[in-house]
Amino acid sequence: MTRWLSDVEQVSWRALLDVMRWLPDRFSRELTKNHGLSLPDFEILVKLSEAPEAQMRMSHLAEQTLASRSRLSHACDRLEKSGFITRQACEADGRGYWAVLTDLGWKKLNAAAADHVESVRSHLVDLLTPNEFAELGRIALKVSKHLQDVNDTSND
Repeated sequence: MTRWLSDVEQVSWRALLDVMRWLPDRFSRELTKNHGLSLPDFEILVKLSEAPEAQMRMSHLAEQTLASRSRLSHACDRLEKSGFITRQACEADGRGYWAVLTDLGWKKLNAAAADHVESVRSHLVDLLTPNEFAELGRIALKVSKHLQDVNDTSND
């Protein structure tokens, strides 16, 4: 038997769907307007900046960004043409490639990150009290952990 959402649950669910659509769209629009980067491009630069030696295997980067290998490859083509990353063959096994953040990529990321954090503040953080934002974080971590666990078990 289907457990339909109550009216209150339905309102909350639809509000969450709106937030999941509007926030990434707003962030991507602002990054594109101010820095010529889409949100997925920015995420790739962030992931590389946080990786050891600012590099990551393309296959791992695809997993980290939840992008198909084809979509990631197209994004990396754009980033490479702009000089923000390079791709290098993996010498150890010769099968894969590394995406490597360049000095120009670091500069682009640093410039975009300052504006992006202000966007995150103005469209989310500063709209909530510190307690509300902390609760949102706890809820998001709980759901994220569940989804990661489900993903991990479905990949077995």
